[in-house]
Amino acid sequence: MGHKKKSKNRYKKKNGPQKCVLLWKRLMSGLKVCSGLILLAGVSSLFVFGYDLLTQCDYFSAREIRIQGMHRLARGQICSQARISPGVNILHVNLALTRKRLVAHPWIGDAEVRRELPDAIIIRIKERIPLAMLDLGQKFLIDTNGEIFKKYRPSDPDHLPLISGLTYSDLNVAGVPHGSAYSAVLDVLRLGMDRKSAVPNHLIKRIQVDREMGLTLMAFDRTTVIKLGYGNYPDKYVRLRNVLSYLNRQSNLPDIRQIDLNNIDRIIVNTNMPGTSADHKEV
Repeated sequence: MGHKKKSKNRYKKKNGPQKCVLLWKRLMSGLKVCSGLILLAGVSSLFVFGYDLLTQCDYFSAREIRIQGMHRLARGQICSQARISPGVNILHVNLALTRKRLVAHPWIGDAEVRRELPDAIIIRIKERIPLAMLDLGQKFLIDTNGEIFKKYRPSDPDHLPLISGLTYSDLNVAGVPHGSAYSAVLDVLRLGMDRKSAVPNHLIKRIQVDREMGLTLMAFDRTTVIKLGYGNYPDKYVRLRNVLSYLNRQSNLPDIRQIDLNNIDRIIVNTNMPGTSADHKEV
């Protein structure tokens, strides 16, 4: 019978020194991790302590709150909206949150808040400019961008042009040029922002919108009706200025009741003397 070959043991037992080296490496790795964690905790605690120290230090207390851009709003209203008062630590003020509070006010269109070391807060606001009053069953104020920014209150300006004849659905297409009634209204109002225009906005009492006939203005102290129709408003305003200048030079001219500019080449003027040749005149 043949003899079986003895198989060699491929797994040799590690000797003592090798075990010690492996154990030592593991121990050192654990110590490094623990040291890193302790260092991180220490640095974090140091930052927290430093932050608390700085945000409670009287050296950074606000001795000046400078506000720029105030017109309609009072200083107290702005500070109250921003929730900032004299003595607050300027490093404790959350600038982004403060700005967010400010622009939440209906009369503030934009705002900027910054610190000025060591003891000042600078607030710069841009107030909305009311352009007209929009009647949608309820009255709203719109700004120079055509945006509704608040519901009308008795304490708000009441000398603004009143826009009637629009609906809520018209506001959804605001910004589409030469295609919506609301865009036409904004075109006329922007022309009237120039106080030297033929009909400056402060002399417009009402803008009546008719989807078929276009825009009609009720303007001036004695309420002259000005039919503008749709489109070509800059040229119509130039012609209107010339017509008004001509009529103002005429002696014994009755009060003007209506001016029709639908056809810019055939302007019709009606006066308050029916039955006479002055009642209906083309210029």
